[in-house]
Amino acid sequence: EMAKAARALGVHHRWLGYVDSGLPDPVEGKSMEELLPEGCFALQGDDTVAQEFVQVIREFRPHVIITYDENGGYPHPDHLMVHRASMIAWEKAGEAEYHPELGEAWTPLKLYYTHGFILQRMKLLQERLIQRGQKSPYELMIKRWEENEGDAFDRVTTQVECGEYFPVRDDALRAHATQIDPNGPFFAV
Repeated sequence: EMAKAARALGVHHRWLGYVDSGLPDPVEGKSMEELLPEGCFALQGDDTVAQEFVQVIREFRPHVIITYDENGGYPHPDHLMVHRASMIAWEKAGEAEYHPELGEAWTPLKLYYTHGFILQRMKLLQERLIQRGQKSPYELMIKRWEENEGDAFDRVTTQVECGEYFPVRDDALRAHATQIDPNGPFFAV
């Protein structure tokens, strides 16, 4: 699925080989870590993953890194890991003394958080659904988000017009047939 999505986008991709952590439903008395599958991405050490990110950064030599904010775009355990490891990699990739075996130091010029899913937007979608007499699929996600520090929309510093690329984005999303239902709420957003 990822190879097909990368072809649709026309990008290079490096598969790190981790197991998807999923997004388990909360269980009273259990931490998120206790609910995640053994060996999954979100349970890896932050610095372990950051070293892999540093190696990729030093190889690809990007000028810009785009990552999730501390809420993971929405509080998905894998996205939260991506944020933590990305922030370490952002800081360390340009330091020659940080794991020199990972390649020649490279310092990207900018780091941006992606805000495709923002709390304000989810609340507006939920309100619209309720106004139409429909059940909202976003209620649990909004609740988790609010518990995890709330919205970061006030930090948006850069907006990139990308509407002309939506058909390509949609093809890439549809490539993830086991992850994205083209008739479901996430695709609709």
